[in-house]
Amino acid sequence: MDVYPKLVIDLEAIASNTEKVAQMCHQRGIELVAVTKLVLADSTIAKTMRFSGADKLGDSRMKNIVKLREGGVPGPYQLLRIPMKSELGLVVRFVDEVLVSMPETAYELDALAGYYQRNLQVIYMVDVGDLREGVWFEKAVNEILDVARKLKNVRLVGIGTNVGCYGGVLPTVENMNILLNIKRELENQLDYELKVSGGSTVALKLLEDGTLPQGINQFRVGEGIILGTDATGDRDIPYLSQDTVVLEAEVVEVDYKPSVPYGELGKDAFGRTPVFEDRGWRRRVILAVGEQDVKPDGLKPLEKGLKVLHASSDHLIVDVTDSEREFKVGDIIRFRMSYGCALRAFTSPYVEKEFKRI
Repeated sequence: MDVYPKLVIDLEAIASNTEKVAQMCHQRGIELVAVTKLVLADSTIAKTMRFSGADKLGDSRMKNIVKLREGGVPGPYQLLRIPMKSELGLVVRFVDEVLVSMPETAYELDALAGYYQRNLQVIYMVDVGDLREGVWFEKAVNEILDVARKLKNVRLVGIGTNVGCYGGVLPTVENMNILLNIKRELENQLDYELKVSGGSTVALKLLEDGTLPQGINQFRVGEGIILGTDATGDRDIPYLSQDTVVLEAEVVEVDYKPSVPYGELGKDAFGRTPVFEDRGWRRRVILAVGEQDVKPDGLKPLEKGLKVLHASSDHLIVDVTDSEREFKVGDIIRFRMSYGCALRAFTSPYVEKEFKRI
């Protein structure tokens, strides 16, 4: 018996997306870290990406990395989020490569690596303008040099940056060259080569255009592989599949109602003030899925003539007036999802996960 709502996951499409991104990266000497955080580190999806060309697996949550490693999913593993002090013991035991942004974090990892006799590699993050993690680029060389020279058990293997996730800053030739200039200054002082982890899904555009500066040699890609989209760049990636993960939800009510509420209006259950357009009486359906499961404004109906109106915690309301289909209770409606919507759906325990049957 089918259980709804559910995500239907096409492993062949995810494998194909991984292969295409890996091929693009490897042709330029770029290491591909496939990011598993979007899918709550699902082991089947992680294995699919790893066996389809990804060089490493990356996640931002230690629980996910521990689950994958103990479940026998082959690494190496990169911890994407700068680690909390309280989890450094786990980091040293389960992670191969970690992104850091503070000297004290690097020093404590160094001490723990010596205690556990673990080879741990560190990538020091540099902020080139997005204002999330990392030492500000103008101060980066001095701080990173000082840290690298004090490490005894941990090895600084590279520098990295994040763009797009906080400030919405796009990767450009200019900010990539900032990283490369820092890399060259550090290499001159340290006398060994460093990797530059400067790419993510949004940076694939630079690869496509042939404008990525030589020397950026690690990409961390999740959304592009799993959804075929680029939220920061606001595009579907043309050579990747977007039919990789589809949400299916069940109709629990079909009715004909006004398009504007009747009565004195306050805020909704989430403290928002809804805005309604008076379009007269409309046919609408209610689906058994809500804010606890998805990000409603990230749902894209696969059928023509459907419009997502609003959602509460448990109910999604969809206008179906312009659809040719006559809906009834028990019908299923299918949606593509934005990155934020898919992230919430994979995280919700109330959304079933099913792999597409061949």
